[in-house]
Amino acid sequence: MDRATKFQNFCRRGKGLMRKMKWTLMLVLWLSSGNILAQVGQQRADAKDTGSSDAQLDAQPEKRGLQVLLKLTERVLVSTADAMPADKYGFAPTDGEFRGVRTFGQMVKHLSATNYILAAAALGEEPPADAGDELGPEAVRTKVEILNYLNGSFGQLHKAIEAIGDKSVPVKSSPISPLKGAEVTRLALVVESLAHVFDHYGQMVEYLRMNGVVPPASRP
Repeated sequence: MDRATKFQNFCRRGKGLMRKMKWTLMLVLWLSSGNILAQVGQQRADAKDTGSSDAQLDAQPEKRGLQVLLKLTERVLVSTADAMPADKYGFAPTDGEFRGVRTFGQMVKHLSATNYILAAAALGEEPPADAGDELGPEAVRTKVEILNYLNGSFGQLHKAIEAIGDKSVPVKSSPISPLKGAEVTRLALVVESLAHVFDHYGQMVEYLRMNGVVPPASRP
């Protein structure tokens, strides 16, 4: 079996795997939040001395659970992006039916730009002008520049999580999100971004392996 056929078979299996990973992510988020709901009563008692609002207290379990998941996702994605040699950032599979697929560098820029756009919506801000059509800045080209852009995008998601429970700034809908109306919440936008990241993580792993690089998460 040639490399192109192997990659095509991987992609077919990967679609089902990514769907399972999305649902797993949602379940883990729900469980991590639910496991600490028992602490809310004590937090409310303590809040009498700190002046915290009910909305801020209600948001604490979600914020803590999301920060744990985001830090894990950030560590996995950044290490995976860093593992690809700089001279392979322009790599994209060419054999088989892969016309028009993104290069490795373009894929990292795309998921970074999406992070920026969804984080901006959660923060009630306009998305960065250089995010483009989810493509990222044209001027960002080298491995170092792309990694900096990726790290910055996760920084914005961390800010979006910290804003959960803040009623002073309205949440904005995003044209790239399927969420509409009352569905648009900071929590939902951050979870959407995490799910999108894992969509591309599977592709990044295969790109690494096609270039003889073992993904960091698979190393002893």
